[in-house]
Amino acid sequence: MTDKNRFSAKPRFIQIESILGCDAQCPFCPQRDIDRTPRRMPDATWKKIIDDTRGLGITYRPFLQNEALIDTRLPEIIAYIKQDATAHAEINTNGNALTEKTAAALIKAGIDLVRFSIDAFSAETYEKDRVGLDYGRVVKNIERFARMARESERKVVTEVRMIDMESNRHEQRDYIKFWSGRVDRALIVPLYNWPWTEGVKMVRKPCIKMREEMFFYTDGRAVLCCWDIAGRAVIGNVNEESVLEIWNGERRFRYADYLSRGEREKIELCSRCDAYAGHSFEGFED
Repeated sequence: MTDKNRFSAKPRFIQIESILGCDAQCPFCPQRDIDRTPRRMPDATWKKIIDDTRGLGITYRPFLQNEALIDTRLPEIIAYIKQDATAHAEINTNGNALTEKTAAALIKAGIDLVRFSIDAFSAETYEKDRVGLDYGRVVKNIERFARMARESERKVVTEVRMIDMESNRHEQRDYIKFWSGRVDRALIVPLYNWPWTEGVKMVRKPCIKMREEMFFYTDGRAVLCCWDIAGRAVIGNVNEESVLEIWNGERRFRYADYLSRGEREKIELCSRCDAYAGHSFEGFED
């Protein structure tokens, strides 16, 4: 039997897939292959996820396998989250759709952190990997938001991230230098392989991803991992249970137990995942 006392009784982070879709067609992202429904999470579903966990100091991320800004309800969702004084709200975005009006609405709603994914320091490099987006517009949008955030009475953290790829390594130094003077943080982050994509093989390692994080599809199903695009590791449904009932449920604990021992082969999703292959886990030998 799984020893439930080994695991946290509540998540620290909850990601909510409020909508499906993206305004880019990046070659490294399988988002375009998702054919789940509904395309838009019902209001009652995202509100229940938030209501179920009020007062617990949760950081909510109202996006999952989608571009956050294509949901016109985003400022409303952020404002609903921030009715809880213990809650934090943050998004990752490519920044393409961040108009001045939307920027002002997000800041007013109380957003705490915005991470911008901008994987180049030139239009030529950017538009190879961020297909369908305009580099100049994205840079302008991010600079404007960062300026508005600094001028706001609210504390809003801004961060830019470049995924480390062979195509952009020659620009990384200039990227960090440029953005470090314009946003709060500028980072280079690793490119992870999505499970079940071509050529990905399992590594026998524990997993960090599911220890403190929870992820919800538009239909209310909770899945073990944000990289699960096909529902291979469903752990519950918030339309049938509370968030904490799912989090503390037998299925999630069983999966957590397997992953704490590196037994990825026992979970369909994880049986073809190489995440954290280079990570050293204390006390664990593969």
